[in-house]
Amino acid sequence: MALNTSAEAPVPVGEISRLIGGWIDRLGAVWVEGQITQLSRRPGAGVVFLTLRDPSYDISIGVTCFRQVFDAVADVVGEGARVVVHAKPEWYAPRGQLSLRAAEIRPVGVGELLARLEMLKKALAAEGLFAAGRKKPLPFLPQLIGLVCGRASAAERDVLENARHRWPAVRFEVRNVPVQGVHAVPQVVQAVKELDAIEEVDVIIVARGGGSVEDLLPFSDEQLVRAVAECRTPVVSAIGHEPDNPLLDYVADLRASTPTDAAKKVVPDVGEEAERVRMLRDRGRRCVDALVGREERGLANALARPAMEDPHRMVDERADHVASLVDRSRRTLGHLLDRADSELTHTHARVVALSPAATLKRGYAVLQKGDGHVVRDGAEVEPGEALRARVAQGEFTVRVDG
Repeated sequence: MALNTSAEAPVPVGEISRLIGGWIDRLGAVWVEGQITQLSRRPGAGVVFLTLRDPSYDISIGVTCFRQVFDAVADVVGEGARVVVHAKPEWYAPRGQLSLRAAEIRPVGVGELLARLEMLKKALAAEGLFAAGRKKPLPFLPQLIGLVCGRASAAERDVLENARHRWPAVRFEVRNVPVQGVHAVPQVVQAVKELDAIEEVDVIIVARGGGSVEDLLPFSDEQLVRAVAECRTPVVSAIGHEPDNPLLDYVADLRASTPTDAAKKVVPDVGEEAERVRMLRDRGRRCVDALVGREERGLANALARPAMEDPHRMVDERADHVASLVDRSRRTLGHLLDRADSELTHTHARVVALSPAATLKRGYAVLQKGDGHVVRDGAEVEPGEALRARVAQGEFTVRVDG
């Protein structure tokens, strides 16, 4: 229940601590899972103190238990071990401190860890975080590579030396973080996000050498998997392990078996690329030489043709033929014109000979009635009728006399 307080009527610290303790006492016992980060077993003391930490969220809480409770698992549990604790929350009023009183401690076995990882893997796969369509291609030649690894570790040395040996001009932006233990997950996640926020970083490598299943647990953490899935920059998982794969391998855009393998897959070999360029240059030169040679042969064949060696030869050969045709045409046309002229002359002579004017010139006359009708029969006229007589040189009027 909320307290009615004010600046004029405050509640003493002791009362607040007492009320908090009362509320916490009402809580029942719970099963809690975490990783032991600190362990205090003082000789002769009847109580063991330890700190239980959640590596995914960087949260810790103190745990106390009687010595006989811890002695039951002392042979298999130590700092860094993951355990499940059955405990009841307690409030220490004088210091205002919350802790857990453990009644039972159980170590988390490898089989159980693998089973939980398998369940988490299926859940994340169902969300599509491992889908091949989400994988981003790596750049051919990254200018700046982000590297997340342990400080002064063999993984860091392998990546840097192999990458610079393959391509001396490559640059790195390194983030040294814990790669195992309770502080690994939040710091690895922070390092990945920092590198992803740098525009110049072309690819990010998360590297670590081999280790046991427990050592590699940070790289199967759900928080890290989701952080990598949200990266805009391609991420390479380079965890040196065989036969088990942490979940980082599935969400990363590329999986490398070792840090050395990551350097080989991310950075091209300058010698190999130079050889490839040389081979391509030689191939291009051969192609150009073959093309030029083929065109030269084609041009030589074209120039070797008679028409190209003596271009006027064809014109000269055709000129005589054209002249012969012109002469033949001229002769033919002359014959046609001569024959037509002769036929025209004969026709003109016949026309002249048969024309009425020629008849009139021989002394004949043509008689016509008033309406222009030519008189051909004496019965066509009557006595006294006036007729018009047409002769070769003019015409005159006559009258029928009987």
